[in-house]
This record gives sequence, structure tokens and C-alpha cells, in this order.
Amino acid sequence: MIKLVNLVVRKDGYTHEEFAERWMSDHTEMAKDLPGLKKYVTSLPASPERSEYDGIVELYFEDMDALKAAFSSETGEAVNADAAEFIDMEQGPTLYVEETVHLDRS
Repeated sequence: MIKLVNLVVRKDGYTHEEFAERWMSDHTEMAKDLPGLKKYVTSLPASPERSEYDGIVELYFEDMDALKAAFSSETGEAVNADAAEFIDMEQGPTLYVEETVHLDRS
């Protein structure tokens, strides 16, 4: 399983609250339709005024080919175009990782 992790920075002109509302509503509904998406997690900082980033997104795919296919699809292109309206796509690091769970008591 491959996980894409992105530390998200909002575009200038958006407050953190405006950014969060946009991200957690229409954009989330669109992103859930990415082909091959296995799991989708977003995290918002508890204290945004003390945080360097506005959020974290984690997208899980079976493998890198599935991830690439998702973002090459019509839905993937629409998701990226929508994100570019309120996320500074040039800021915030992106990682492609294989997750190792050492404990999960949830």
C-alpha cells in the first residue's frame, strides 16, 4: 500500500477557517471519487495560529501505478484543478510512503 502525504498550505487571501470549510466540503466530496482510492484522511491543526501548515492529507492507493492512474484520470485532473483554487500547490512537502503500523488500539 502506498500513501501520499501532503502538508497543505492555503493560498493567500483565504483565512484558515475559509480554507478549512472549502477543503472539508466540496473538495472532499470530489476527492473521494478518485479511481483506486483505498483510504482518504484529512487533519486540521488544533491550533492553526501555532501551526506552519493548514492541514495534512493522506491518500492511500494499492501501489504507485494506481496513484498515478488516479491523478491522470478526468477526476484526478478535476481534483487538482479544484485544489489549486484554494491550496498553494507549490508549498508544503509531499511524501510517498509505505506505512508501517506498530500499534493501533483504535
